[in-house]
Amino acid sequence: MTDNNNSVADIHKFSVVHPNAKLGKNVKIGPFTVIGEHVEIGDGTEIGPNVVITGWTKIGQDCHIFQGASVGEEPQDLKFKGERSFVEIGDRTKIHEFCTIHRACGEDEVTRIGDDCLLMAYVHVSHNSILGNNIVMANAAMVAGHVIVEDRAVIGGMAGVHQFVRIGRNAMVSGMSRNIHDIVPFTIVDGSPARACGLNSVGMSRAGISAENRSKIKQAYKFLYRSGLRLPEAIEAIEEQVDSCEEIEHLLNFLRNADRGICRPNVKHSSKAGDDSEG
Repeated sequence: MTDNNNSVADIHKFSVVHPNAKLGKNVKIGPFTVIGEHVEIGDGTEIGPNVVITGWTKIGQDCHIFQGASVGEEPQDLKFKGERSFVEIGDRTKIHEFCTIHRACGEDEVTRIGDDCLLMAYVHVSHNSILGNNIVMANAAMVAGHVIVEDRAVIGGMAGVHQFVRIGRNAMVSGMSRNIHDIVPFTIVDGSPARACGLNSVGMSRAGISAENRSKIKQAYKFLYRSGLRLPEAIEAIEEQVDSCEEIEHLLNFLRNADRGICRPNVKHSSKAGDDSEG
C-alpha cells in the first residue's frame, strides 16, 4: 500500500478522504464517499458513491463496495466504550448496496470477512463476527454479534442468525429462517426456528468434495439425524463406523464444540433426511 494521493488512486473530487488513510494502487473512490483516518484499502479496490468507511478498517485487494454501504462504524452494543477495534475484509469480496459491517466490541478485537465473499444488498454483519471465505449472504440477511460462518456457507435472504451461533462450512441457510442453534456443516436448514432438512449435496460437489467423501458425510448425517441417538452417542457412532476423511474430522470437531446445541431435524423431512438435497 501507498499513502493516499491522486497518482495512485482515482478519488472523485466530491469525496472526502482523510490524508492519513492508506490507499493502494488503482483504487477508485466514487462521489460523496467518506474515508476515515485509519482506513487501509488494497490495490484495485473500487468504492462506490455515498459509502462511509471509518474506524480501524482494512480492506483487501480487488474488492468492490457498492453505493450506500457503511463499513467500520461503531458496534451496536451497549458494552462498547469507544475502544479501538477493527474490521478486516479479505480480497475480491463484493459488498453491495446499503450493507452495514460494524467493527468489534472490545479492545483490539476484530470483525472479519474473508476472501471472495458476496454480500448482497442490505446485509448486516454485526460486531465480532467472523466470516470465512467464499461465503454468500443474500439480500437483507443478518448475523448478530460473535457469529462464526465457515467457508462456502450460503445464507438466504432475510435470514436472521442469533448471536454466538456457528454456521458450518458448505451449509445452506434458508431465506427468512430464524437460526438460534449451531448449523451443522454440509446441511440445509429451514424454518423458524431453523431445522435440518437435508444435505447440501450440490454445494459440496461444487466445492470439489469427492463422491466418496460425500457418501461418508451422508452416512454421518444418518447417524446424527435418523438414528434416534443423542448427540454424544451419534458422535461416537460416527467415530467408530464412518471411515475418516478431512470432511468427517471437521464435522466431528464441529459437533464436539456445539455449545449452543445443533439444529434438529425437520419432522416433515425425517423420512428422507439422509437423501441428497440440492442447494
